[in-house]
Amino acid sequence: MRRGARWTGLMLFAFASLAFAQEGKGAEPDMTGWKWANFAILAAGIGYLLVKQGGPFFAARSQEIRRGIEEAQKLRAEADARAAAMDARLASLSDDVETMRKASREEGAREDARIRQETERELAKMQANTDREIASALKAAQAELKRYSAQLAVDLAGARVREAMTPAVQDTLVRNFVTDLGQQGTTS
Repeated sequence: MRRGARWTGLMLFAFASLAFAQEGKGAEPDMTGWKWANFAILAAGIGYLLVKQGGPFFAARSQEIRRGIEEAQKLRAEADARAAAMDARLASLSDDVETMRKASREEGAREDARIRQETERELAKMQANTDREIASALKAAQAELKRYSAQLAVDLAGARVREAMTPAVQDTLVRNFVTDLGQQGTTS
């Protein structure tokens, strides 16, 4: 770069000195040649700078653009993979929902069966309790009926005995009783 800058500087100096040398002669020179020379020097300087500085700049820029394109392609591939995964999930979603519905129905059927069995057990317990209460009430009623029947029989017998009991029968019974007592006392 130093060498090119020196060469460009030398060229500018040489052309500038020639331009000043002709101005000093007093005649109005034809500046067209110098204008073209200045243009050529300027174009060469700009060309040199573009080649020297532009090449690495454009190479770095194209490398950066390539990296950006590659990264964009990677991101696009990842996005496509994610989209495909989401599409697969959405496709399997209806299957998952159907599986969940089926599992829910099966669970409901099991729960119904469990509740039915529990209800049957409770009904059996209630029936057994009811049967025991009925049996107990029946026994109590039968015992009450026997007591009532016995009381009726005693009352009826008492009424018959009172009807049949006359003073003469009473005397006979008392004498027989006393006689029996006397005999039992002698036999003992």
